[in-house]
Amino acid sequence: MGLVVGGVEVDQGRWVFGYGSLMWRPGFPSQERRPATLHGRRRAFCIYSVHHRGTYQRPGLVLGLAPGGSVRGIAYQIADADWPEVYAYLREREQPTETYVEATAQVRLADGRRAETLVFVSDTRHPQWAGMLSLERQAELIAGAVGLSGPNVDYLRDLVVHLREEGIRDAAMEQLLQMVEARELALHSHTRRGASEPEDALP
Repeated sequence: MGLVVGGVEVDQGRWVFGYGSLMWRPGFPSQERRPATLHGRRRAFCIYSVHHRGTYQRPGLVLGLAPGGSVRGIAYQIADADWPEVYAYLREREQPTETYVEATAQVRLADGRRAETLVFVSDTRHPQWAGMLSLERQAELIAGAVGLSGPNVDYLRDLVVHLREEGIRDAAMEQLLQMVEARELALHSHTRRGASEPEDALP
């Protein structure tokens, strides 16, 4: 039984909140997995990617939690015995370039309880912080960007597919994917046209 505050039970265990790949690929053991909502932050492509989904010359974008709105994700309860190893794993996974910072945030679980969770949010002071970009600008950056882990559009598409599997329809992410796919199609059509045009005849 958790602490009851204002008629709402607040679970006192150790929890982790995931809003991206942690939702479907956590990589750690958990006692409980619950859909959850975090208020005050929203899912956004707000971090420049210069390695995995882009380059320094042609940066892409990866996911972060930007200020404002709310976000639906997954909360995991971690056993006390597992916590040191899980915490070390998460720090290594989420902070390789320190573009994310640790925070504690209260989320509402699907069953009505609240839980204090560890969550990694975007560091707005980091050089790779892209800021509050419009969907149009996000689409411009994602379309055509490729890094060590593959095309940036694949990262976005994978996100949308997995969100749908969790029963989450993120309107902004769905719209962004449509915009990026349209741009990718235009880029590929332009490339094919350029390749098929005959070279100028030699004098």
